[in-house]
Amino acid sequence: MSRRLVCLGAGGHARSVLDAAAAAGFEVIGLLDREGAGPPAGDGVWPILGDDRRLPGLVADGVEVVIGVGGTGDNLPRRWLFERAVALGAGLPAVVHPGAHVARSAALGRGTVVLAGAILNAGARAGDDVIVNTGAIVEHDCVLEDHVHVSPGAVLGGAVRVGEASHVGIGAVVREGCSIGARATVGAGAVVVSDVPPGAVWTGLPARPHHRRP
Repeated sequence: MSRRLVCLGAGGHARSVLDAAAAAGFEVIGLLDREGAGPPAGDGVWPILGDDRRLPGLVADGVEVVIGVGGTGDNLPRRWLFERAVALGAGLPAVVHPGAHVARSAALGRGTVVLAGAILNAGARAGDDVIVNTGAIVEHDCVLEDHVHVSPGAVLGGAVRVGEASHVGIGAVVREGCSIGARATVGAGAVVVSDVPPGAVWTGLPARPHHRRP
């Protein structure tokens, strides 16, 4: 019997998450969105069932949850949804697209999503509610703390550590051994060659401080 799954969020990222979930063998029953019931999402395949008020009943019926809200510089809304699902006792399975590669010695936390073409190599660890987006490379022994988003095409060298709720932008490169602090943002295309402090926003080649979160 396939595992039933509902997605929180109905935007563009949710469509990619649901494609991965369906390809991985989950039975996707639909999406929940703040705007409530509406037309089908995900290329017209999956219905929007209503808003978040339906979540407790679905969880009680054994439906598992995946977070379909992306994060571009701010992963706290996704973290809030994850924590709400946890508080309800929801199952939050890791979702791995069959076209991704996750090494046998890598570890994935609850609700983590690994999209098509992504790679997590030997000894890499992703915490809860992490996104390893399309074509991203997370090399050996990297640590992605909870609620991190590694964007499409980003490359993390060996033993990089990314702090909680941080965002690594599209096509960014982080040199091996570097650390990115909690709630930091690495801009699209940036090349990080030294540690990024917590809450900082770094951009450029090589990456330099742009500003700091309030």
